[in-house]
Amino acid sequence: MTARSTCHGTFVVERRLAASPARVFAAFATPEGKDQWFACHGGSTREIREMDFREGGHERVRGVGPEGISDFRALYHDIVPYQRIVYSYEMFNNEARISVSITTIVITPEGKGARLQLTEQGVFMDHDPDGPMGPASREHGTNALMDQLAAALAREHAQA
Repeated sequence: MTARSTCHGTFVVERRLAASPARVFAAFATPEGKDQWFACHGGSTREIREMDFREGGHERVRGVGPEGISDFRALYHDIVPYQRIVYSYEMFNNEARISVSITTIVITPEGKGARLQLTEQGVFMDHDPDGPMGPASREHGTNALMDQLAAALAREHAQA
């Protein structure tokens, strides 16, 4: 019998964004907005992209790259337009479930822009907690994604 393991991780990522709460919300709520910043891992090719942004709806992004197949499968639980998004998601690597998380995104007005606070609570299964599929790596990747979001919103603002 193979030994099984779990570890838990919680982290918070915050960003001040040069966009209104409505625009930040749209960057999560529409496929066009999300495609500007939510990308597969570097060098990966997207194979599947599904998005049904509503309470009870799902999202899926599957990509194939140098490290194999990465598959993000989310379910939306709570959506308050321009203010809050709560979803759970599973991450798969080469068809093996590596984590299950719940994420809360809170968007608040701040000056001429918005503040985004993302809190993730996850369980990571059967991998080294300090390795590339553990909580520290997920936090690092989420920070990179939020940097991409900020850059996409800044580009959009500059073009307006």
